[in-house]
Amino acid sequence: MNPFDFFRRSDITNRDHPQAHMTWASRSLGHSMRRTRLFLKRQFWIWPIIAVIVLSIIGFSVQRAIELTMKSNMESQLRTLLNAEVAMMNAWCDTQESNATSLANAIKVRELGYQLLADTAQDDADLDSVHKELQQELSPALTSHNYVGYFLANRAGTIVTSSHPGLIGQEGIVEYEAFLKKALDGVATVSVPFPSVVLMKTANGRMRSGEPTMYVAAPLRDINFQVVGALAFQVRPEEEFTEILQIARIGETGETYAFDRNGLMVSNSRFDDDLILLGLLPDQENSRSILNILVVDPGGNVTEGFRPTIRRSKLPPTRMAASAISGKADCDIEGYRDYRGVPVVGAWAWSSKYDIGIATEMDVAESFRPLSILRTAFWSLYMLLITSAVAIFGFTVVVARLRREAQKAVIEAKQLGQYTLDQELGSGAMGVVFKGHHSMLRRPTAIKMLNVEKINEQTIQRFEREVQITCKLNHPNTIAIYDYGRTPEGVFYYAMEYLDGIDLQQLVEDHGPQSEARVIHILRQVCGSLFEAHSSGLVHRDIKPANIMLNRRGGNPDFVKVLDFGLVKDIDSESQKSNALAGTPLYMSPESIQSPMSVDARSDIYAVGAVGYFLLTGETVFTANGIVELCQKHVDENPVPPSKRIDKTISKELETAILSCLDKSRANRPQNARQLADLLDQCPHAADWSLEWSEQWWSRHEQGQSHDDFTVATPDLKTRSDTLDRTILLDRNDSESSTS
Repeated sequence: MNPFDFFRRSDITNRDHPQAHMTWASRSLGHSMRRTRLFLKRQFWIWPIIAVIVLSIIGFSVQRAIELTMKSNMESQLRTLLNAEVAMMNAWCDTQESNATSLANAIKVRELGYQLLADTAQDDADLDSVHKELQQELSPALTSHNYVGYFLANRAGTIVTSSHPGLIGQEGIVEYEAFLKKALDGVATVSVPFPSVVLMKTANGRMRSGEPTMYVAAPLRDINFQVVGALAFQVRPEEEFTEILQIARIGETGETYAFDRNGLMVSNSRFDDDLILLGLLPDQENSRSILNILVVDPGGNVTEGFRPTIRRSKLPPTRMAASAISGKADCDIEGYRDYRGVPVVGAWAWSSKYDIGIATEMDVAESFRPLSILRTAFWSLYMLLITSAVAIFGFTVVVARLRREAQKAVIEAKQLGQYTLDQELGSGAMGVVFKGHHSMLRRPTAIKMLNVEKINEQTIQRFEREVQITCKLNHPNTIAIYDYGRTPEGVFYYAMEYLDGIDLQQLVEDHGPQSEARVIHILRQVCGSLFEAHSSGLVHRDIKPANIMLNRRGGNPDFVKVLDFGLVKDIDSESQKSNALAGTPLYMSPESIQSPMSVDARSDIYAVGAVGYFLLTGETVFTANGIVELCQKHVDENPVPPSKRIDKTISKELETAILSCLDKSRANRPQNARQLADLLDQCPHAADWSLEWSEQWWSRHEQGQSHDDFTVATPDLKTRSDTLDRTILLDRNDSESSTS
């Protein structure tokens, strides 16, 4: 058999049945919830942490919702603004195209144009006259439409007349090719702004080339409606085109601008003055961004001191410009760097008709300023809560430390409420025991208190439960509880009768196996204590030699006291049922190993039999190399009769009584402690252990050892050499084990 098979069988027995499984699960859940509520109630410092967590979840959710709403509104606003700008630009271009077409279709303009475009030779005087007449004909239109010049080109692209004499006779001008081709193809169009190739008057009245200019061109048709030339009118882009784009400025940083296929800005920026200070524009009079700024990504925020390490002409276009030039219309509210390197949000579109891109942008800092304020407020409150939680936690730690110091001071002062502590008797995992006395009654008392270094909710509950259970019992062979309390410093303690004796473990270790008569005498008293407990619906669950003491009480030697009801189970209380392995493996019944929830009085009877076996033979029922092997033997292996373990005769009646207690089946054991006591009474040596023998033994015992050597109060706190002689609590849920 696999050493773990008995644990599997136990798990199947209790949990395979659906109803049993649901009951077990509901109890486990209820127990966990009760422990959680108790923990939260006592650990008040946890509430600020919970508040921080809850506020974080709510705050981040609210912040995320507000952020999404703001981004949605910002996207809608940017797209609306961009669409309005594109619509206005298209309307302006349509108007310019309509004006140019009307002028090109005017009868007089067409007649004069035909003469200039005709192939027949004409003398210079006639040509000059036609040039002047055409200029006079167009002069009112130039003034009314704010045109600064014009030219007429033939089908070959040669300029035959112009308001700029230097253009006459020119052909193949690169800057003119795109819009001239469209006009000669019969489509009126507006060109992208570009540097002028002729001298133009600047804002300060000087004449120079390279000034921003643009043209609106319309086809010139003959009487057969065939295109014979193109009439183009020169426009200053900064006067109307740029003004249209600058109408849509929102906030302090919002701007709309246009750029060509090369990423060159073809309208003015609202940040021209700043661009001069940043060195992106020359520090000259009337320096402007139009045709001077490339819409490229510098790689960092230039306004904050960043300077690229390569020339600006080698920098990549901004993400917006790259997307627009590829023909995409989009909106980005997550943020990207603009031509200044400033994080912005924006929307953009590309006009394939005019081969121009338009972008509307706004600094991220301004776009989400309300969100930044909200974030600042949230994080301030969040940090305040964290600081409060840390402060409360620190305060709790300090209070706990001071409380422990106060508890230690109480113990060092040897005064615990009405009790004076005389000497330490023993200590263990859960607590420490002192011999003391009541200040008024002067009665020797054993005082058990929780270890202040290891106190927790579980130990306090078990400590309180041990007192409450034991107080229900009044049998003379059960240890008596006098008092229970908690000092102002938080020291939990209870006072019980002081036992001046020796436990059965020490008895056998020091004096070897005991006689039949004495074993019967001891076991009958144990049965008396357990019968009362069983009659009250309580099962001890940890009967072992170390929990049974021999004493002189009321002039009676060999008086038994049963101790340590810390693991007792109330079989009538649902709240006390647990799916746990409880007891000391050397003395545990098979059912307490296989199905701990089903233990009853007969499980204690098994342990009493094992104690009797130990008293008779000086050896435990089973020996093993480990706990698993030992538990397996309790489940599967029959014990060797005591008479075969030692070289002395044991009466058949006593051996039968002991082995019946150790039967694997509970039905074959004595059904209660009184039945076992009756079996012991029927043994031939039941009356042989007399008062005289007891007195003689105690007299020799006391003469052979000092008083302090065998004075103990609660044997469960003594150190044992046998590592198997301990209590194991194996919870099925978390597989924890604790040693008692």
